[in-house]
Amino acid sequence: MKKGVLCVIILAVMNENEPINWLNPKPLNIEEKEPRSPKKRRWFFVLLIIILFFAGCAIRNFTLNSWPTSGEQYDPITLKPKRVGLLTTVKNMVLRSNNVLVGQADDRINILLLGMGGAGHDGPYLTDTNIILSIKPSTQEIAMVSVPRDLGVEINGFGLRKINYANAYGEANTPGAGGEYARQVFAKQFDLDIPYYVRVDFKAFEELIDEVGGITVDVTKPFTDTLFPGENHSYQTVSFAAGKQTMNGVTALQYARSRHGNNGEGSDFARSRRQQQILTALKDKLLSFGTYTNPIRVQSILTTLSTHISTNLDFGQMMYLAGMARDIQSDIKMLVLDNGVNGYLRSFISSAGAFVLAPVTNSFKEINEAILNVFTVATKSSEQMTGVNPAIFTSAKVEVQNGTWLPGLAAKISTRLQSIGFSALTPRNSVKRPFDTTQIYVVKKGVDQEIAKALQKELGGAIINSLPDWVPINPASSTTPGDLGYNSEADIIVVLGTDTKE
Repeated sequence: MKKGVLCVIILAVMNENEPINWLNPKPLNIEEKEPRSPKKRRWFFVLLIIILFFAGCAIRNFTLNSWPTSGEQYDPITLKPKRVGLLTTVKNMVLRSNNVLVGQADDRINILLLGMGGAGHDGPYLTDTNIILSIKPSTQEIAMVSVPRDLGVEINGFGLRKINYANAYGEANTPGAGGEYARQVFAKQFDLDIPYYVRVDFKAFEELIDEVGGITVDVTKPFTDTLFPGENHSYQTVSFAAGKQTMNGVTALQYARSRHGNNGEGSDFARSRRQQQILTALKDKLLSFGTYTNPIRVQSILTTLSTHISTNLDFGQMMYLAGMARDIQSDIKMLVLDNGVNGYLRSFISSAGAFVLAPVTNSFKEINEAILNVFTVATKSSEQMTGVNPAIFTSAKVEVQNGTWLPGLAAKISTRLQSIGFSALTPRNSVKRPFDTTQIYVVKKGVDQEIAKALQKELGGAIINSLPDWVPINPASSTTPGDLGYNSEADIIVVLGTDTKE
């Protein structure tokens, strides 16, 4: 609008007693009326500012829920509403952006991603996957913060519990509210505004991948997991060869969930990287042109899987995110919270006898700062966290032996080493005990000393480049004929002493 026209309109408003004749306008004589006092003029501008403020608030509240809820109302190419109303046009002039999601104004949108077993699985509401997904619209960046399920947090009314229980507690209290309860727990614990959550069970994960015809994943390293959960509380073996391959829903789920793979794939970092691969591949397939970008198709899939997917995002917000994801080309930034050497967490056994992870510093301050600055601070790689190239870890097999009288110690430490990335054999009790200090025996030649040093940094103790003085045992005196007192496949034997920190 030109300034001259605007001035005429303002003058018309001020000329209260005689409106302007637009066909034969009369020259305005400002001096005909007594000039307004500065006080009245001031009140006029104050009232104008108040009106504009409340109008802006109303428009903002509208925009957060303004996108259509029907897939038929979206353009399959742009993924945006086909029709733009007058109010949306005004909104774009006032705010100059589509303020569809909470967090856009602060240039960070946070969404909690939860993966659980669901009906038919043990602990159906315990979340096996916990990821804080952050999006930075201005730079089109994505970051994923992987939170281990064993992280101990204070849950209101329940005391110290593993964080993967949050969804289950919320569900038990109010069916259907587990995701919202977990969102609140994560937001409070990490001092982060997390307005949204998406909760998916294994069934939805499998069916969604099958629905798009499978996904292509490049397996960088082959690995085998002999302890993958099977039916009726059993275990099964899953294996993956290196190279690009198309995975269906079941295979992709196994690839994403595996926790005990060899060849360096038994760590939380490796598991999180695989989950990143799966999510990226699924995003690419869903958003690939000509296949599943059609909003009607997307809505149909969501409706079909509605009993397996729970979220507080509405359909319009999902489509906005889909359009945003289409433009993101950069790699996903990763932050993994784990108990590796130099990691953010340490492990301990709670008063209830459970394996729990806690901040190394006994405070979440450092962790919360790392999450807050995930886009500006380089995250730690697995090599930086452990001090050893992950490929070296699996070049030696480690057997952990309990050199104390504390039941289950070797099993707990072995699991811990496995989670970091070491290739751990089945643990056992030492034939000689108790040991006051932990001993690390490098029993085979050619073993990289960096592995022994990494074990020493993790567990303490002394490194000894020979067999223990109590082996081999006379087979005739052994309770197990032919038993040498250690696994003959072991390259390193770790005998835990009473100085072991759990």
